[in-house]
Amino acid sequence: MAAVSLRLGDLVWGKLGRYPPWPGKIVNPPKDLKKPRGKKCFFVKFFGTEDHAWIKVEQLKPYHAHKEEMIKINKGKRFQQAVDAVEEFLRRAKGKDQTSSHNSADDKNRRNSSEERSRPNSGDEKRKLSLSEGKVKKNVGEGKKRVSSGSSERGSKSPLKRAQEQSPRKRGRPPKDEKDLTIPESSTVKGMMAGPMATFKWQPTASEPVKDADPHFHHFLLSQTEKPAVCYQAITKKLKICEEETGSTSIQAADSTAVNGSITPTDKKIGFLGLGLMGSGIVSNLLKMGHTVTVWNRTAEKCDLFIQEGARLGRTPAEVVSTCDITFACVSDPKAAKDLVLGPSGVLQGIRPGKCYVDMSTVDADTVTELAQVIVSRGGRFLEAPVSGNQQLSNDGMLVILAAGDRGLYEDCSSCFQAMGKTSFFLGEVGNAAKMMLIVNMVQGSFMATIAEGLTLAQVTGQSQQTLLDILNQGQLASIFLDQKCQNILQGNFKPDFYLKYIQKDLRLAIALGDAVNHPTPMAAAANEVYKRAKALDQSDNDMSAVYRAYIH
Repeated sequence: MAAVSLRLGDLVWGKLGRYPPWPGKIVNPPKDLKKPRGKKCFFVKFFGTEDHAWIKVEQLKPYHAHKEEMIKINKGKRFQQAVDAVEEFLRRAKGKDQTSSHNSADDKNRRNSSEERSRPNSGDEKRKLSLSEGKVKKNVGEGKKRVSSGSSERGSKSPLKRAQEQSPRKRGRPPKDEKDLTIPESSTVKGMMAGPMATFKWQPTASEPVKDADPHFHHFLLSQTEKPAVCYQAITKKLKICEEETGSTSIQAADSTAVNGSITPTDKKIGFLGLGLMGSGIVSNLLKMGHTVTVWNRTAEKCDLFIQEGARLGRTPAEVVSTCDITFACVSDPKAAKDLVLGPSGVLQGIRPGKCYVDMSTVDADTVTELAQVIVSRGGRFLEAPVSGNQQLSNDGMLVILAAGDRGLYEDCSSCFQAMGKTSFFLGEVGNAAKMMLIVNMVQGSFMATIAEGLTLAQVTGQSQQTLLDILNQGQLASIFLDQKCQNILQGNFKPDFYLKYIQKDLRLAIALGDAVNHPTPMAAAANEVYKRAKALDQSDNDMSAVYRAYIH
């Protein structure tokens, strides 16, 4: 995109990394959000996704001049919602301007009328003034008497009514507070709130007290149309730590990277090892939120995109660990996790006292315990933090992070966890997160196999698979996961969002976990056999929904 002359308040198309150009507005950044060094950039609040970021000038285009061009090249549903949100914003801004002009004219007419009525008799003016002063004194006296009961009265009256009762005005003057105190939601926003973003809540207006606040999740979305110039202000992404009955602790963020808000990035240097389906999205969001990140990947070419976005390149895992304060790793399985730490030029060679290592891989408890021991033996700090989600959730910054190990390190990672996920849980000692993650994926993998089994049974008995999906989507099983995976099967689209080979690996590890404590896992064992058959049919590198093919061959 070519550089253009822009200023605060302009509507623009902004391009960020791998994402398509998106409609947004140039706004003032939060005070605590640092401006990146280097090329000139603007802080842009994006429509529809409630995201924001620093965007270089050359990556911006004026909204109106390029609207038709952008609409032609991007047909996605979320993109259309974003464009609708821009148009709704413009309609409201125009409506407010017209209302303001109309009110100004009415104010002038009322003032003129009031002046004409007040001219005829100066004696009348003196009497009115005297009466007015008397009323003021009387109200002041009554106000003192009402101090003790005022709070209960306020609780049942709106700010508008209180203003009318407490502020005597001269006849003919418009009341200052008789403006529309509530802001109507646009149909676009209502539609979005009914969809995947339904967990978000608008911040209450002055006349609307907070009710039934959820103690676990706090969503902060600033008023859309208080003033057109600040219509789409940044979401303040909050951090809440809460103790649960189980003794675990969760750090839960209001929203996340595709729907994220302002995050104050840690001043610690962050390293990241492993840029696969999950790691790529995580690193993108860390950079997007202003973290200083050094990356390494076994296939070096995968680092190029992130270097362009501001990441630094590490030549070996040892180098990354030695130059960074906290190093995250996300690799495929126990063997890869061990090789990364214990192999040549591995993590262990870069560990010195105070260095921090966070393993986000999904592995078994024995593996993660072994890695923790060798890291700590060198004076390092260790945290396991496997993630629940898929590629899309990783890209959107909506992962669920399960952590265990060094509690202080968990808290040091809070800004990173906010950038990459919607929620994180601290589960205690090392090994607990690995066990919990395997159980979660065992449930997910078994459910996916059952979905595939149901769809194939519908087909062979002459029932419509689409109708089955429609029925499921109207019942208690309805979920984004169910709908997406069924759509994959119906469309024959098995592009990996979560590799089939990895869910089978997790089922295998979960079954071993059950065996270790003599607990039966017959459902997982049955599902595991179906995935093994799918792997034999060369489906390993497809999405887990490709388990369907094990039933039709």
